[in-house]
Amino acid sequence: MPSLKSVKTGAISAMILTSAIMINDAQALTVYTAGPGSLSKSLAAGFEKQTGIKVNIFQATTGKVMARLEAEQANPQADVLISASWDTAEDLQQRGWLQPFESANAAKVPDQFKTANYVAQGISALGIVWNTQSNTPEPKTWQDLTAPAFKDKVTTPDPALSGASLDLLIGLQNSEGEKAWQLFDQLKANGMVMSGPNAQAVTPVLQGAKAAVFGAVDYVTYNNIAQGESVKVIFPENGTVVAPRPMMILKSSQHADDAKKFVDYVLSDEGQEQVAKAWLMPARTDIKAQRPLFTEIKLLPTNQDGSSERSAVLKRFGALFGQ
Repeated sequence: MPSLKSVKTGAISAMILTSAIMINDAQALTVYTAGPGSLSKSLAAGFEKQTGIKVNIFQATTGKVMARLEAEQANPQADVLISASWDTAEDLQQRGWLQPFESANAAKVPDQFKTANYVAQGISALGIVWNTQSNTPEPKTWQDLTAPAFKDKVTTPDPALSGASLDLLIGLQNSEGEKAWQLFDQLKANGMVMSGPNAQAVTPVLQGAKAAVFGAVDYVTYNNIAQGESVKVIFPENGTVVAPRPMMILKSSQHADDAKKFVDYVLSDEGQEQVAKAWLMPARTDIKAQRPLFTEIKLLPTNQDGSSERSAVLKRFGALFGQ
């Protein structure tokens, strides 16, 4: 049986070790980020190798990341936030949560993808993901998915869980007005189902249970194609939207200097090459991409009058699909 002295010594040693771990974590940079997880890990590893600064990563969907951020208001943990939805950055800026920072490495980032408070890490686009083995005709427009050949064979992400999907609905509404809602009605009548976040909408198409996704985020599927899946990304002839992924420093950060270094690293040649390897468009126009760039895609207008329009579109679309 151990002596009282040895027990006390062990307890003290454990306390010292725990304190050391806590101090180490307190000195680390904490990044909250939407996927892809492989990109988050590679950026953290590259940054740590270059600077010696440890990075703690929390990676989840944008919805879960934002929920955690809200829950921690009394004791903020995140230093840097990378979202998959531009409107989250606009919202946090309006709430006064962001620390202004303009990286010198953002010089080659187009003006529409940067502000004084946040900048795109990379950019994705929304398209039709089509299973090439589905015995359906290759769709060229959004309307093609309303054809009898696609009856009960189309999924779409839930725009309440995917900010990029909501951007597409708004873009179609801005471009076509009520004709866009006629399209959504026709898709519903043709059996299109709303299937949670992007990954849940794409999975049945990869498995062959469905033929196509209306409004899928493209980079995930480019990665699937690289792994040999029989799917194709199609950008409809009548236009789509892009989804820049905003990167920002929280005003509550206790490691603002390290956070600025991290943003600089992500926007450096090395960081942007990692973004390109994840099948995203690099934010910088001077870094080569593995996939089509936004300049090669017909884009829909996305000008909007703020959160009220987003809420109205979300409510109407949710009502249509029984949410």
